[in-house]
Amino acid sequence: MKSGKKFTLGFLPMLLAVVAMLLAGCGSGGSAVKPTAAPASQQTLRIALSGISDIATFDPALSTDVDSASAIDMVFTGLIQENDKLQVTPQMAQSWTVSSDHMTYTFHLRPNLKFSDGTPLTAQDVAYSIDRALSKPINDQTGVSGTYLGLIKDSAERLDGSKSTLIGDSINPDVTNNTISLTISHPSGYFLQALTYPTAYVVEKSLIDKWGSNWTDHLENGGGDGPFMVQSYNHSTGITFVPNPNYYGKSQTLKKIEFLFYKDTETAYKAYQANQVDQVGVPAAENASAMKDTAEYHEAGQLTIFYVAMNYLYKPFDNIDIRQAFELAVNKDVIAKNIEKGLATPTCHIVPEGMPGYNQSLQCPKNAPTKGDPTEAKQLFQEGMQQEGYTASTFPSITITYPSGAQDTADQITTMVQAWQSILGVTVKTQAVDFTTLLNETSGSTCQTPDSPQKCLNKGLQMWWLGWIADYPDPQDWTTLQFNKGASNNNWNYGQNFSSDAQQQVATQNTLEKADRDLGTDRLSLYDQAEQQLVNDVAWMPLFQSDTAVLIKKYVYGTVLNSHGLTPPDDWANIYIAVH
Repeated sequence: MKSGKKFTLGFLPMLLAVVAMLLAGCGSGGSAVKPTAAPASQQTLRIALSGISDIATFDPALSTDVDSASAIDMVFTGLIQENDKLQVTPQMAQSWTVSSDHMTYTFHLRPNLKFSDGTPLTAQDVAYSIDRALSKPINDQTGVSGTYLGLIKDSAERLDGSKSTLIGDSINPDVTNNTISLTISHPSGYFLQALTYPTAYVVEKSLIDKWGSNWTDHLENGGGDGPFMVQSYNHSTGITFVPNPNYYGKSQTLKKIEFLFYKDTETAYKAYQANQVDQVGVPAAENASAMKDTAEYHEAGQLTIFYVAMNYLYKPFDNIDIRQAFELAVNKDVIAKNIEKGLATPTCHIVPEGMPGYNQSLQCPKNAPTKGDPTEAKQLFQEGMQQEGYTASTFPSITITYPSGAQDTADQITTMVQAWQSILGVTVKTQAVDFTTLLNETSGSTCQTPDSPQKCLNKGLQMWWLGWIADYPDPQDWTTLQFNKGASNNNWNYGQNFSSDAQQQVATQNTLEKADRDLGTDRLSLYDQAEQQLVNDVAWMPLFQSDTAVLIKKYVYGTVLNSHGLTPPDDWANIYIAVH
């Protein structure tokens, strides 16, 4: 998987709605007058996670998707996290300071921290957790820790195994166990934001030592430090959480929260109608009818982009004209209006509207509208065919892979396949797979030898559909994190391929790295410049920015819809079941 928070569309419109947002606590159920809480025996909140059969991982160091992050955030926390406004706020660290050279961050822990089993939690545990996340055995599984913790000095040597630890090097817990300092390799405008990602969360060493790689199947024994702990975890049906008695934050009124797995969105939606769950994402096809229940229907904008990826290391996608032809053949307006039923805004942007650095002046490839340009698409396609010497009979076979479980996703794929056939004369095969399988296969598409891309030709997926939701409010999360050389999310191999414009791609990557290091006023303009080139290169084929639509029972009080898709740990103290 190797990514931050990837998601599919089956619950929001698909995945994003239900798990990302819904999970996130989403709705805004409640009235002006705070209702009376129901008895403790009724304080159970049931949340549907649709489009999945299980979460991909419960290990914070391996988290790459929003479903996993939703469960992880229930049980674990870190030094800092983001609130509903996506502002960095204290968690285990009650305060922090930054050195004058912007290279060393010192965090001061809250007093008397404990794991859920009552074991004291100290700066040594924080150091162990971050150092473990950067270890080679962990990195070899997903590569995600380097994505978010790679700014820590000498992390590359820890990731490749040439350093056995960074503790005492760039990770320095104080002997008093009350402070920890992290030194980074160069000044950065986003280190604190990156540190809010689960890879920096604190885990209990004794549990890992005892159970090894299966330690997350034993979380009922402890190991966590977040607002809840695991009471039970069935890999087929769901997860039950109960309050962590040793949580450092405010206590919760809720006595139990159930995450219930549903393989498709329609089944989850029917479960809500049958009062089997209290929160569910609304399938796009049901949105019009769901809106009629004004007391339970909630809708909010999200920092999300759904896109089609084309792997540069597969033909014919090493040709820029053919890539642009595929994009301009697609009418994104039809997808947003007719399939997503207005819960989406067609776009060519990579950085979504609402993010710092959103570029209002950005243009689609060839300045085409979001409804596409069939005439230009045909011309570009013919030019690409001539450049490559293709004929109708020699044109490479193409397969697009997408997550199963949501009808609107399947309808999107059908619409695009029909457009490519009718406008370009290309038959594109389709393959629907489980969401977790898709994450693993996209990970396998990333060239692990970016300096020798010839070793990666025709490996992994050729073309696929996915979504991305913001990890933190910075354009770096949408640009460098996705498209830089060697980035674990660069599954499409931008800048590490044999296309004729590969050098231009490398120049764009250099611009992104310059923006990452810039602490001045030019930073956002550098990201804007790079994003426009990424769009021209069809590094992604953005389809739409999605909203979320969620149904929440009227008796669920205190939930908050945010654009992040996850519930900040302290928000759970405000959520409860009202008398009904």
